[in-house]
Amino acid sequence: MRGQTNNSTGRKSDIKKVTHPGRSKSAGRTAVQKKALMKSGSTLSKAAGKRLDKQSKPDILFSYHTADDKNVLAIIDAVRTGISFHEFDKIVRHTPFSLTEWANYLQLSERTIQRNQKEKKPFQPIHSERIVELVMLYEYGVEVFGDKHNFNTWLNSRSIALGGRTPKELLDTKFGVGMVKDELGRIEHGVLA
Repeated sequence: MRGQTNNSTGRKSDIKKVTHPGRSKSAGRTAVQKKALMKSGSTLSKAAGKRLDKQSKPDILFSYHTADDKNVLAIIDAVRTGISFHEFDKIVRHTPFSLTEWANYLQLSERTIQRNQKEKKPFQPIHSERIVELVMLYEYGVEVFGDKHNFNTWLNSRSIALGGRTPKELLDTKFGVGMVKDELGRIEHGVLA
């Protein structure tokens, strides 16, 4: 059974790959979106107990569109286990946020993040949850804008709908992440602020 603990090893079995029910996983995606999905470093696999080798492609993306009950439970398990620094490093390389910005968003010092790296310690659940939340937001933004470059430009642009602030400035609080997600939803559906 998927997602159940194997009593002989104490580890979680493989987690089912995230797909939209009733359609192939590539249906409705542009070539740019498919390429971004393939290059994405945001995976649950290691946090859920699945080993990754250095050349493997990411298996599971954190995504608002594919967050059904089973996948939400897998995300909860990954958050409770803690995102490893190795996975976090992939995420940092995949997103336009500097280590200083990540420290601000996670409300940690850069030194604490470096200590996690040195000690190969996973992030605490509260910080892992924020990492997952920001990765999901980033993936959603790339999907809405069609590519990373356009979305990264928007992240650094002042928005009247966001009170004259850049979206990046709001990512340090849950309310700010919600505002940015709501604005992305309006952009996706063509609703002017």
